Amino acid sequence: METELPRMLHARESVLPEDRFVFHSSRMRMRHVTPEQLRAMNAQTGRAALELADARPDVVATACLVAIMAQGPGHHCAAEDEITTVLRDQGAPAPVVSSAGALLDGIKALGARRVAIITPYMKPLTRLVAEYIEDAGTEVVDALSLEVPDNLAVARLDPDDLRTHWRRLDLSRADALVLSACVQMPSLASIQPVEDAAGLPVLSAATATAYRILAALDLPTFVPGAGSLLSGRVHRPAGAAGPLPAGGPATGDGGP
Repeated sequence: METELPRMLHARESVLPEDRFVFHSSRMRMRHVTPEQLRAMNAQTGRAALELADARPDVVATACLVAIMAQGPGHHCAAEDEITTVLRDQGAPAPVVSSAGALLDGIKALGARRVAIITPYMKPLTRLVAEYIEDAGTEVVDALSLEVPDNLAVARLDPDDLRTHWRRLDLSRADALVLSACVQMPSLASIQPVEDAAGLPVLSAATATAYRILAALDLPTFVPGAGSLLSGRVHRPAGAAGPLPAGGPATGDGGP
């Protein structure tokens, strides 16, 4: 969230210099990706949102995806509402995007009814993610768990390895591939190459979050070289925010 999201927005600035972005973040602590530590991280949501309110952001994005999805189907709505309430109470109303909700929106925007996913999680957590996606109406036809429990180790995974990992999936029935169902696992460098090789749309939790941020700011959903979802040709999901408020766009991260 703190690396790939700014990278995408800055890449966008290189071709659309009229849209400038400033990035602020507030971190929620988690060292190991376990159900207990995920719940403890979620308990820090209010504090992180309060810190971001001081920056008066135009949109706030929260991660991590699995911390929300592990709480049960539809929990991204509750998480987004919690942050929205804190911001509003501080006089900083802004649209709120979660990586969990954004991934569902991105899949829907692509018109995909069946997806395959890659996660860095242990298999039980990957099952929870798959169940969450399926509860939202999308079939998960195959899933690959890289089984890396340490959160820092997840961030150090080589995104180029995904160019091999995806070939371990059965994509015969898939409409799209989620190359990284985790904003902590780097994947941006492989999104476009894997999409070109696989011949079907490829997205990640990070590219989906960028897509929803741009839609919330009422900006063209375009980032160069970041897959079909950010090609600028995909229809925005329902509920995108209205015109951008005065002051220019800024983003905040409520996740690890």
